[in-house]
This record gives sequence, structure tokens and C-alpha cells, in this order.
Amino acid sequence: MKIPLFFNTIKAGFPSPAEDFIEDKLNLNHFLIEHPASTFFVKVSGDSMINAGILPGSILIVDRSLDPHNNSTVVAVIDSEFTVKRLGYLKNERYLFPENPKYKPIKLKDSDEIWGVVTAIITQL
Repeated sequence: MKIPLFFNTIKAGFPSPAEDFIEDKLNLNHFLIEHPASTFFVKVSGDSMINAGILPGSILIVDRSLDPHNNSTVVAVIDSEFTVKRLGYLKNERYLFPENPKYKPIKLKDSDEIWGVVTAIITQL
């Protein structure tokens, strides 16, 4: 489904008629998904990433074709369970870091897998 795209910025001031500024139609798949064959949507539960804007109920767009790097937000498989965290290093060892101070980092074991890289977050207000 294509939705109208306004190229002008929206000001938080006096309103103006927006229809005069419609310049194109936006297909969110083209805008948010670079590799359709390797991209998945996953719904979030839990609050370990709230300081990164990933809230319970958020939908993550995850691309499995991308190589994770330091500070990538990733979906990982830890002990056969999926989790979303930020990938990082401590003393040359890989860790998954939460974005909520009430949780501790997770040291990655050889059996753990980085499943994909989060490329976008969809959160409803």
C-alpha cells in the first residue's frame, strides 16, 4: 500500500493545508527494507531496551544479511531464546548490552548466535 509522502517538513506551529505539498507516494517497504529476502519483522516484549526507544509492543525490522558490528542493535539467540540487545566488546570478548540499567550485560558464548541486525523500529504512540 502506498501512502502520500510530504517532502516539506512539519512545523510545530501554525497549521497549513498539507494537501498542497503532496509530492509522491511512499511505499514503506522501499523506504525501510533494503534486502527483502532476508528481512523479517519481530514484535518486542520486555523492557531491556527502553532507553534505545525499543518498547514493549514495538515491531523491529531485522535484516539477516547484514554483518553485525560494534554497537549494532541485534537480535540474538541465547540458550535457544531470542533477545534484542546492543552488541559490544569488553576486554576483547563479545557481549550483549541492554539499554535499561536494571539489566546486566550478557557475555556471548560460542553456542550463541547473532540472528540479525535491527535496521528500524516501529513504535505506536
